[in-house]
Amino acid sequence: MWRCAMELNEARQVTSGSAETLVAALGRGADLRIGTTFRHNEHIDTTSDSNELIEEVAEFGVTYVLDGRWAAGIMSLRQPIDLPVGFGPRPSMSFFLYNQDGQQAIARPFLDGQPATGAPGPSPNEPPANMPRYHCLDSWDAGTNAPSHNFIYDFGVFRYCVRDDWQEVLAHDAMGQVLAGSLADLTEAFVSGCELKVGVSGLCSDLGSGLRHELFVQAGPGYHYTEQRLFMVGTHPLVRVRPAIPLRYQSGNWDFGWLFARTDGHVVYRRFDPYTLRCSDHELRCAVRWFVR
Repeated sequence: MWRCAMELNEARQVTSGSAETLVAALGRGADLRIGTTFRHNEHIDTTSDSNELIEEVAEFGVTYVLDGRWAAGIMSLRQPIDLPVGFGPRPSMSFFLYNQDGQQAIARPFLDGQPATGAPGPSPNEPPANMPRYHCLDSWDAGTNAPSHNFIYDFGVFRYCVRDDWQEVLAHDAMGQVLAGSLADLTEAFVSGCELKVGVSGLCSDLGSGLRHELFVQAGPGYHYTEQRLFMVGTHPLVRVRPAIPLRYQSGNWDFGWLFARTDGHVVYRRFDPYTLRCSDHELRCAVRWFVR
């Protein structure tokens, strides 16, 4: 069920597939996993004698299609890993972000409640020592609860793999006007036990960009009000980033949370401020595409 839509070499040149193939698949709701390779003593422990090749394949639970032509994905469920022994020293979310050209980023909201020692804003670049393959582009918010930076690591390969078997059964505008498919097709699949996924348009517009974008995330629980003919879901966690090409983190341009979405276009975003972890709910109107599997 999985196939490689595009592969890049360590110079981030396309060696098979294409960006167009990747964008088209993600635009159909495809799941994304990206495979990379690196050496233990180049990326994990530069003091080690081990030159062992490590293969990594990671799940990107949130995907973006920007301006209909650019793809990016974010690891939305990851805790920091300290290979090969366990977890990293501070509990946090590791919101790694990969663009279709191999440019990467990381935002890390800490979860341990330690007090902040810095203020939001640009920070000095501090790339890891003795890692010539690690190129730090810019850094933000050092000493806060939510530091981030953009970078490129010269992995041996970037393999963008997709599972492209979601079926779009309903699309509606921000007021719930049906554009394609039907509610009956969605609810029939739902009651038969199908998985659910949504593609939400314009969700990140309030972060300061008018760039056209669609965010895709899988849904968890679903509910069908059979008399009102109204369907709704709660989603898996997601990360919002100000739309841009390439997608990148900066101070104040991202947050994370969960969505509640209905088939009449009503959406509620439960937002967590990454700097304070304070929560707030925001009501929106969004066009949504609904997928089943």
